[in-house]
Amino acid sequence: MNYYIHKKFLEKVAEKALKILKFKLPELSIALVDDARIKELNRKYRKIDRVTDILAFDYGEIIICLDQAKRQAKELNNALKKELSILLVHGILHLAGYDDETKKDFNKMLKKQKEVWQKIKL
Repeated sequence: MNYYIHKKFLEKVAEKALKILKFKLPELSIALVDDARIKELNRKYRKIDRVTDILAFDYGEIIICLDQAKRQAKELNNALKKELSILLVHGILHLAGYDDETKKDFNKMLKKQKEVWQKIKL
């Protein structure tokens, strides 16, 4: 099944999230990739040989695995657009300095992610 995600939708989510967070980036790049590509990038940059849902790089690049987003949307009974917007907010939080490596940091980031996503209201 093919999905079409309009570029403007992701741009609007990013703009709103950045405004809510009062976080400025000189440029933001958002890429949607498949399982094979995200696994390759995760292995190369994080030394983790598995698929992940999102990668965020300090220079303003967010890479979302569309295949994983589809699976997560189905598991969580979310629309794909909602899942992509949540992942995009998550990636922007990483760029803003949030971390999710420890349980404490993960919970703090998740709380902020929910707060920002609810304010976006798309």
